Amino acid sequence: MLQTPYYLVDKAKLLKNMEKIAYVRKHSGAKSLLALKCFATWSVFDLMQDYMDGTTSSSLYEVKLGKEKFAGETHAYSVAYADNEIAEVLANSDKIIFNSIGQLQRFAEVSEGKPRGLRVNPQVSTSAFIIADPARPYSRLGEWDPVKIEAVIEQISGFMFHNNCENRDFNRFDEMLNLIEERFGHLIARMQWISLGGGIHFTGEDYPLDAFCQRLKAFADKYQVQVYLEPGEAAITQSTSLEVTVLDTLFNGKNLAIVDSSIEAHMLDLLIYRESAKMAPCDGPHTYMVCGKSCLAGDIFGEFNFAQPLQPGDRLSFQDAAGYTMVKKNWFNGVKMPSIAVKQLDGSIELVREFDYTDFVNNLS
Repeated sequence: MLQTPYYLVDKAKLLKNMEKIAYVRKHSGAKSLLALKCFATWSVFDLMQDYMDGTTSSSLYEVKLGKEKFAGETHAYSVAYADNEIAEVLANSDKIIFNSIGQLQRFAEVSEGKPRGLRVNPQVSTSAFIIADPARPYSRLGEWDPVKIEAVIEQISGFMFHNNCENRDFNRFDEMLNLIEERFGHLIARMQWISLGGGIHFTGEDYPLDAFCQRLKAFADKYQVQVYLEPGEAAITQSTSLEVTVLDTLFNGKNLAIVDSSIEAHMLDLLIYRESAKMAPCDGPHTYMVCGKSCLAGDIFGEFNFAQPLQPGDRLSFQDAAGYTMVKKNWFNGVKMPSIAVKQLDGSIELVREFDYTDFVNNLS
């Protein structure tokens, strides 16, 4: 039995998402690029690259990782490129997407000959969190004025729209795409490719996949463009767990259990968005608040129900723990970094990465 804490990526569960992504490509013509900002665990890229068309990035390091570890296209995007990294970004990418007209013009000469795109902000989104809303007031994410965009349209061959965020509602996706067409359709018709970004939960249960495919195909046919999707969570949803061990229990008005992990260090999005982790199984008469082992008072995974009282040494499993976890994990409090393990398609479990004190030291100076 592996020493906790560790992330366990289950390839059989991952495969279910991959098959849906491949279905969308077959029936809509849309290509899918893995959003590395969400998930960059390259030890399972061998499976994913058979079903996806490449990667998209948010930084130089992600561009290089995609180029080196994932077959297919490598799309580069950044909120802002630095002068000292642009040459390396260009050398490792097949397309480069600029966040602003200013950046496009600044690097126009050095990027000449490379397929270039521009991020466009349609000023509508699905985000329930202002911190994650790309269309928030005064957003820096993309250009929004069609007149200004048209003035530089000869310098680009594509647009990237990214305004969906955990959007499970196909009708809302359709409505927002209609708004994009109304405002930018005359410009889209002059492009060769359009990325509709990520945040579309089309691999989720009961999502109307055929209607989604039909809408994408109609869009591509109308404007004669290659459509790209950039699934992050959609690619890895429900595929991974964070396995932990109970270290201590106590009572302070509620039953508490302390585990050998931490939300601030290992599942940071729970803290940022004030959400609870998902536990399986989670039923029974015994309720515990499960807490992390860091010194942060709010290091709490959530409240869960158990069939039996918890004891030190019990193993717990937090579900759906792939997205924005391994890419955000940190060394706060010097809490041991979770290992990364992969459950192969034959059922065997392989430990692919373990972190130790040396990694902690080398992360500092």
